[in-house]
Amino acid sequence: MIKKLLSVLLVGLMSLSIVACSPKNTTTTAGSVKDGTYTSTTAGHNGELTVEVIVKDGKIESVKVTEHAETPVVSDLAISDVPAKIVETQSLNVDTVSGATVSSKAILTAVEECLKEAGFDVESLKTVSVTKEKAEDVTLDADVIVVGAGGAGLAAAVTANQEGASVIVIEKMPKIGGNTILSGGALNAVDEGSETAKENKDSVELHFTQTYEGGDKKGDPELVRTLVENAWDGVEWLQSLGMEFKPGTFTVLGGLWPRAHKPVDPVGTGFFKTYQNYVDKNENIEILLNTTAEELIVKDGEVVGVVAKGETGNTVTLNAKNAVVIATGGFGQNVEMRQEYNTLWKDLGENVKSTNHPGATGDGITLAKAVDAELVGMEYIQMLPMGDPKTGSLSGNIEKGVENRIFVNKDGNRFVDEGARRDVMTSALMEQKDAQMWVVLDSHDYPTGDEINNFNESLNQLIAEGRAFKGETLEDLAKEINVDAANLTKAVEEFNKAVKGEAADPFGRTLFKDPIDQGPYYAALRIPTVHHTMGGVKINKDAQVINTKGEVVKGLYAAGEVTGGIHGANRLGGNALADILVFGRIAGKNAAADK
Repeated sequence: MIKKLLSVLLVGLMSLSIVACSPKNTTTTAGSVKDGTYTSTTAGHNGELTVEVIVKDGKIESVKVTEHAETPVVSDLAISDVPAKIVETQSLNVDTVSGATVSSKAILTAVEECLKEAGFDVESLKTVSVTKEKAEDVTLDADVIVVGAGGAGLAAAVTANQEGASVIVIEKMPKIGGNTILSGGALNAVDEGSETAKENKDSVELHFTQTYEGGDKKGDPELVRTLVENAWDGVEWLQSLGMEFKPGTFTVLGGLWPRAHKPVDPVGTGFFKTYQNYVDKNENIEILLNTTAEELIVKDGEVVGVVAKGETGNTVTLNAKNAVVIATGGFGQNVEMRQEYNTLWKDLGENVKSTNHPGATGDGITLAKAVDAELVGMEYIQMLPMGDPKTGSLSGNIEKGVENRIFVNKDGNRFVDEGARRDVMTSALMEQKDAQMWVVLDSHDYPTGDEINNFNESLNQLIAEGRAFKGETLEDLAKEINVDAANLTKAVEEFNKAVKGEAADPFGRTLFKDPIDQGPYYAALRIPTVHHTMGGVKINKDAQVINTKGEVVKGLYAAGEVTGGIHGANRLGGNALADILVFGRIAGKNAAADK
């Protein structure tokens, strides 16, 4: 798990004390609780999950997850911590792990079944009182303090450490990863002059043009240039750290061109396996979880540290000898902030779901604003037409690339160029019935149905859960998803003619690969969802934060979605991971050198 995870104890659990009233019927004297080993299997996020519970002397002696198919890294903390806390507290009054809620709940459900079988009063176990005593206040020093342990934060931390700096990373959530770990992993980068670039007729210049123009020329050209010119170097840097990518490139939703690189590991886990491996093997780099930054320390006009709160409410003072890097992500889960700055969409209130992890609440923007940082482009909030109907998350998205699928509305008709910008597709979707659409594709991407999507879910699993649908023919599929069969058939036929060059696409689409003509056929329902906030803290090409007077805020850097001014009014799909990588590295390098 996290290297120096014991450091969390210093700031959050130093004086941890569990106060638990004895649950009813948990002693062997009454004979109602039976010692023994119990197992239970339930549905996890990616398949079945099995736990083993050992009861001894009327108490819960151990809880282990013995089998599961959950996504590595994403679910690790749930797999390790939820069972440990059940034993520690002798209760079922255990918090789920943010970002791994389904896995956490599956563990709790399975353990509950085991304890029922053993004779425990499980309802009483759910109400056991658990309190934590406040730990002592602590002061910690490092050359560089990084706020946020997502993709940008850890890119900055690792880079700063490679430059010889001691680094402390603080993260308010109970695990590393942020939005990056939940992403599909697509990273736009052009290896100028490579066979892949030649085959795709791609170049750094085209990447610049599409990024700048795709954001309505609202981004800072110097920042855009920095992004596209350093993206491939970032990929090579990750590879030097041991991260692996699949060969070739693909077009991610709203990416406009096949220049996205796909990691070998599922979703965004490869980034954090790579960073964690580095942290585990190197000194002078620590990660403190459950530690929330509350304010920046300013002395003589320079940012020199951070005041944070530990898990138990204790104060953690972090002194930065060189500089502070803010990498806390965007504000996609902060409804109040979305509503405050939104000018582009009709409503971004609490009824509008988000793909973001729970911690994406704009904390870093608030921190920087308090030291007079300039904010730019805050109104540019990206909606994505690909959210899960129940949660708004990216989970359940069956597309693997842009070229091989179409969108149809509830009448079975296409309504937009499916290779267009994200804002164009989302605006069109909002005009459809119930603002819902079906993603439709065939067996080119899923020959057996056992293949996984970009979010580590098998198609057959999604079908079994009722989140995706299958038809041997288009008519069968139309019946399954309750759309007009004639309309669906016509939509596919028109698309296929465009693919084969027999007719122009009626929506002007130009990104094609294979026709949709190979059964069985598949579909999944999707909705508009808040995905990315393009606005944030103003930075220059050196990742230095700029204040409202146009001056550099000494000692303060920022990277990732907390910043603004790069993507303009619309972000190309695949550019976020390039952004956090490029500017995270720049921030880390310059923070390490800032004396």
